[in-house]
Amino acid sequence: MIAMYPSFVMDCPDAARLAQFYGEVLGWKVESRDGWADIKPEDGSNCISFQQVENFKAPSWPSQDGPQQMHLDVMVRDLDEAESEVVAIGATKAEHQPGTTFRVFLDPAGHPFCLCVA
Repeated sequence: MIAMYPSFVMDCPDAARLAQFYGEVLGWKVESRDGWADIKPEDGSNCISFQQVENFKAPSWPSQDGPQQMHLDVMVRDLDEAESEVVAIGATKAEHQPGTTFRVFLDPAGHPFCLCVA
C-alpha cells in the first residue's frame, strides 16, 4: 500500500465557508488558512480539502454544460432528517431528483452532493 488515505480537493469561491458546511455535514474538525481549508475526522483517517479559486464557475447538474468536477455521496440513516439538516446549514435541494434511495443537493458553492440511504 502506497497511501495512508485519499484526500479530495474541491475548488470553490470561499474555502472557509465550504469547509464549514461539509465539516457540519460530516461532524469533522475544520482547519482554515488563507484560501485553503481542510476537514478531518477526529482520528485523522481522511481529509477533504477546499481550494479557493478566482472566477470559480459552479457545475451545472444534471447537465454537463458546467461539468460536475466531482461529488460526494454522504451515507445517512434517514433521508428526511438528513435533508432538513443540510438545508438548515446552507444546502439547496436540486430540482432534478433521479432516484428514490438518494437525494441530490447543491452545496453553498454549487457542487452537487448526494445523501444516500446507508
